Amino acid sequence: MRIDIITLFDEMCESVLSESIIGRARKKGAIDIRCHQLRDYALDKHRRVDDTTYGGGMGMLMMAEPIALCFEHIVDELGEKPHFIYMSPKGRTLTQSKLKQLSSYGNICVLCGHYEGVDQRVLDAYVDEEISIGDYVLTGGELPALVLVDSLARLQKGVLSDDECFEMESHYDGLLEYPQYTKPQSWRGVEIPEVLFSGHHANIEKWRREQSIIETAKKRPDMIPSAALSEKERELAGEIIRSQTAENGAESRD
Repeated sequence: MRIDIITLFDEMCESVLSESIIGRARKKGAIDIRCHQLRDYALDKHRRVDDTTYGGGMGMLMMAEPIALCFEHIVDELGEKPHFIYMSPKGRTLTQSKLKQLSSYGNICVLCGHYEGVDQRVLDAYVDEEISIGDYVLTGGELPALVLVDSLARLQKGVLSDDECFEMESHYDGLLEYPQYTKPQSWRGVEIPEVLFSGHHANIEKWRREQSIIETAKKRPDMIPSAALSEKERELAGEIIRSQTAENGAESRD
C-alpha cells in the first residue's frame, strides 16, 4: 500500500512516521508513505495556500488550487486516482471496521486541513470521503491523519511480525481485548489467573473469549448488540450490563 499525505507540516508527519514499527516497516518496504508539502504547490512567491472566506467570518480558508495541483501530481505519479480522504470533524468517526475496509485499497491519499477548513469546491471535485477521529476539533488535520495512517499501516502485510498481532486486539472482532499478564507470576501479592500457566490451550482460549465479553460488557456495552456472540455469551454480557447498571444507579443515589 502507498499512502500520500498532503500537509502544511510534512516534517512533523515524517518525524512521527519514521519512528518505531511504522518507521521500520517503511525502511524495509512493507508500506510506502510519502508526505507532500502543500506550499510547494502555492501560486505566489510567498507560498500562500489560504485566503479570506466569501461571506465574511473569522479566520482563513485553505485554497482549492494548491490542493488540486498537489493531488493531481500524486495521481500522475501513480497513474491512477487514489482513494482520497479529508480529515474533518464533520466526517464519519474512524472505526476498526472502517480501517479493515480501507486496508483493501492499494493507494490512499490523506488531506490535512487547517485554519477554518478547505474550499468546498476542491472537496466536491476530488475527495471520496471525510473521516473524523472523534467529536472534537483540533488545530489541524495532522494528528488525525497520523492516527489514521498508523492504524491503517499496521494492518498491512509485513508491518507487524504476524497477523495475529492485530487480529486478537480490541475492536478487531467487535469485542475489547482480554486482560494480559507478564512475569512475575506473583506481583505484590497479586497472582495471575491460574489458567494462563496451565498449558491447556483450549481452556486458555475459552478464558480469553469470556474475558473479552466481560471487558466489553463492562467498558463498552454499546458494542455488545453488534458483536457476534452465541446465545450463552449474550446472556453473560446481559448479566454483566444489568449488574453494572444497578451499581451505577446505587452510586448515583448515595
